[in-house]
Amino acid sequence: MSQNMRNEPDARRAYQVNEAAAAYRLSRSTLYKLIATGKLRTVKVGGRRLIPVDAMEALLAEGAR
Repeated sequence: MSQNMRNEPDARRAYQVNEAAAAYRLSRSTLYKLIATGKLRTVKVGGRRLIPVDAMEALLAEGAR
């Protein structure tokens, strides 16, 4: 684990859907619609669906254009 990750306990590489909804002030249904339409990339790890932080940032950058 890098030194930066140990110093920043809130630094994440991915969010669960509920966490992303809370962090970015979006509804879960909005996130699931974005996932279903392919506008938001996710990864599945076991039974969990995770949203990489860079995927959320890319979505926000695209929306700003």
